[in-house]
Amino acid sequence: MFYPELFARNISSFMKNIREDKIKDFNPNGVGLLNGHFIGLPFEQEEARIVFLPVPWDVTVSFGEGTATGPENILQSSAQLDLMDPDVPDAWKIGHYFIPPEPEWLQQSRTLRKKSRAYIDFLEQGGQLAQNPTMKTILSELNAACAQNKERVKKRCIELLNDGKVVGIVGGDHSSPLGFLEALAERHNDFGVLQIDAHMDLRAAYEGFTYSHASIFHNALQLPAISRLVSVGIRDYCEQETERVAAAGERIKVWYEHEYREALFQGGTWHEHCQRILEVLPQKVYISFDIDGLDPSLCPHTGTPVPGGLSFAEAIYLLKQVVDSGKTIIGFDLCETAGIGNDWDGNVGARILYKMANLCALSHGWPHS
Repeated sequence: MFYPELFARNISSFMKNIREDKIKDFNPNGVGLLNGHFIGLPFEQEEARIVFLPVPWDVTVSFGEGTATGPENILQSSAQLDLMDPDVPDAWKIGHYFIPPEPEWLQQSRTLRKKSRAYIDFLEQGGQLAQNPTMKTILSELNAACAQNKERVKKRCIELLNDGKVVGIVGGDHSSPLGFLEALAERHNDFGVLQIDAHMDLRAAYEGFTYSHASIFHNALQLPAISRLVSVGIRDYCEQETERVAAAGERIKVWYEHEYREALFQGGTWHEHCQRILEVLPQKVYISFDIDGLDPSLCPHTGTPVPGGLSFAEAIYLLKQVVDSGKTIIGFDLCETAGIGNDWDGNVGARILYKMANLCALSHGWPHS
């Protein structure tokens, strides 16, 4: 007879042995290898425990474009990183793997982006959709394609989760992780989202796009499993979004930057503020990190930079406090990193991604389990 659970345990043990053999043969102090892997690590997808899924997609971006090649930029830039993580001993042994971005996926985004750019220009010039059948057809096509993209992400995340992987989405624009959140909502009946972002992203079908990058959390909150959305770094938002927050009661907590900056100026500490942020999150946490939540000097070519934002140290400290609080990180994403040709943005993005992955692993008891 065939025993699926026994087979799965045997496969897991086999992959663990392969991973341990590669750890023995790898020199973490050597030259950064340009082997197509994240930070030159030796692991393949099968033996990895954390898998980065790139989503090369920026069809609905409303200002600067190019984040579709953000995943490739991060992957290439990662060769500049050293492997030592002072907060997670032996972090490189966890087993990270970055799935290579798919050229066909990127090409589809580029083709559709030309149409969405024409459509957005039409709106910004005062065009009336009801009076333009051509633009109505284009919008329908774009919405259908974005829906298919969401389902593609969800399908791939389900496959990775079924293989026992912890998943990190690498966008692309901030619409990228919605399919992943749907997949997680089918496995966890209660989790919170910690959003680091300059924007609330609570607009309903912004510019007519059902799955707009500016609508990610409007859409995600349709999932009952997400019991709490906690947003940090918010400093650019509209009246509709503040009304949505007010109507949500305790389900949405927004930490506006101007409010907590004033508290810090008056003698408060970032540690104290982090504790207030974390106390309203449930035990299971998903981290959604839009890189424009950082100071723009760290992400100057992101699509919608906004003055202000977290410093690199502030962001890392907040992420560390999630783990120190005893919470479990069930998944994460990093979105809106500028694309190929923007080396500094890619360098910062790679460092944020590595730290999030390592802290996620630490919250699961890795790499020592």
